[in-house]
Amino acid sequence: MAGDRDSQGRSGDTAPARLASMTGGRAPVRLRQLRYFLAAADYGSFRKAAAALSIQESSISRRIRDLEDDLGASLFQRSHGGVRLTVAGQEFMPSARHALRQIDIGVTRVAAVGRAEEGVLKLGIFSSLASGFLFDLLGAFGKQHPKVRVHLVDGDPAEHVAAVRNLELDAAFVTGAGHRDGCETEQLWFEHVFVVLPESHPLAAKAALAWSDIARERFIVSDAPPGPEIHDYLVAHLSDLGRHPDIQFQKVGRDNLLSLVALGRGLTLTSEATIGAQFRGIVYRQLAGEVLPFSVVWSARNDNPASRRLLSMARAVSTHILQVSR
Repeated sequence: MAGDRDSQGRSGDTAPARLASMTGGRAPVRLRQLRYFLAAADYGSFRKAAAALSIQESSISRRIRDLEDDLGASLFQRSHGGVRLTVAGQEFMPSARHALRQIDIGVTRVAAVGRAEEGVLKLGIFSSLASGFLFDLLGAFGKQHPKVRVHLVDGDPAEHVAAVRNLELDAAFVTGAGHRDGCETEQLWFEHVFVVLPESHPLAAKAALAWSDIARERFIVSDAPPGPEIHDYLVAHLSDLGRHPDIQFQKVGRDNLLSLVALGRGLTLTSEATIGAQFRGIVYRQLAGEVLPFSVVWSARNDNPASRRLLSMARAVSTHILQVSR
């Protein structure tokens, strides 16, 4: 074919198929030339190599002659009985075989990443992994794509959204269902809100609590996320009851905060996923009528195949939950 010849009339691949330029200003060696060279060396015959590759013998002979011209050395000694490598051909063969092996490995890995069989996924999370939607989602994803490395980052939702926008995170799971500038957002699930209190607290005897039950209580929250969000949530709802809530910030993480609740330092709030983790000395009581929406945030510019697979699976899990709850 006309498109199969170079400017000097020799056969060859198009520019995207070239491997690399040889040193000394020689013409580039092409991938197809290497494959034909190795086939001829393995079979000891242009005719047998051509049959194995389902091409004409003249194609192999021409391409290898072009390769020899490019390299400036004869690679085969030709005879009626077949071909055998010259000293130059023997020197060239290990490099040619190694080059093709590396290319094949690279193609296999790229294809695996494209199918989300391998790769890296960076996710921002704001909900507990003790149970619930994220626990189920990441468990299912891990079973279907065990070679994808998943890195989780706790933190502030605003920071996560900015990281998603800058392609530093593939996706973030955050509270709320509103629009996020520069990002795509989709609401996936809801979680009930629970009050965390000492097991010896008088309110622990009730199956569920109302805002009026806890209006006069002291609360503690972490100074790290989601503490500030819980603080604002308490202020907004208790202010409606005409109360100025007593809320103290603690410089501790979630686990130690719950231990402080057990020690009687105050109550706190948490989402439904957290109650899968049991801590000594505390109980969880549902706050009647309160639910939190959770959404996934991602960038339309993100082309990570593993991220697209995760989003697809998240939608499937969300749909299943809605169907079961009806």
